[in-house]
Amino acid sequence: MNLYGWIIYNGYLPGDKFLDFAQWIQHAAAKQGIETTIYRNSDILNLLSSESLTLLSAQKFTWPDFVVFADKDIYLATQLELMGLQVFNSAKAIAASDDKIASYQLLAANKLPVPKTVIAPKAFHQLNYNPIDDYSEAIRILGYPMIVKEAFGSFGEQVYLIHTKDELAEIIQQLQGRPFMLQEFIAESAGKDVRLQVVGNKVVAAMARYSENDFRANVTTGGKMQFYQPTSAEEQIAVAASKTLGTDFAGVDILHGANDKPIICEINSNAHIRNIFDCTGVDVGDYIITYIQTALK
Repeated sequence: MNLYGWIIYNGYLPGDKFLDFAQWIQHAAAKQGIETTIYRNSDILNLLSSESLTLLSAQKFTWPDFVVFADKDIYLATQLELMGLQVFNSAKAIAASDDKIASYQLLAANKLPVPKTVIAPKAFHQLNYNPIDDYSEAIRILGYPMIVKEAFGSFGEQVYLIHTKDELAEIIQQLQGRPFMLQEFIAESAGKDVRLQVVGNKVVAAMARYSENDFRANVTTGGKMQFYQPTSAEEQIAVAASKTLGTDFAGVDILHGANDKPIICEINSNAHIRNIFDCTGVDVGDYIITYIQTALK
């Protein structure tokens, strides 16, 4: 079967990371004899009316057998699915992993290990007073230091380490109108985590990340990386987390708490795979393309 696919990335984000991922997947597809075209999300505009659900200038596109959706433009992914395309990852899976609050709720509902978390009450706008008193019980349960994490963010950004009530009041005031949560700080894992790359039902690569000067281990924020051999328990947790959110492939970040207990930090449906290749020599793109071919049979 001769397959043809689209690879879609966000054309508005700065830097080359997102195009690099798209090109990596395109190269992996070419190695397996599959032709693909890379598009920015801004190249493909949705058109809908009571008469049709289509794309603007649809006739200029060669219709694909599949789409690798390396973006978080949920509306575009949904439109493509409604038009009958198989999208990897699905719009629903991308939405679940992009919203960290929704991720933790799904993981907790499935009895998977997550940090103790308190979801901030929703505020629709910036308040004219500081609601710190609403968090008294959360402070008592979580203690200091604690993590404040916005529901939406990437590369370790929108994550804050809070040491005092004054710091917490300041960040709560700053985040009013945005969804965020308070979390226990896993001190044993300060500045370090492990990334497990899941494809289908298997962990195909893993690396440890660590930082000498930041509580976050992300390579983007200055962290370093080294090969990591996950335990079978860690692999089972990573695969279960990916399945819970419905991802076909994902980067699952794991912290280690007391007694080296694995705790899920987050799940990234659009995890970039260059760093893990540089660290481990494993080309995750090959596994993704093989998985897609199997799924389409």
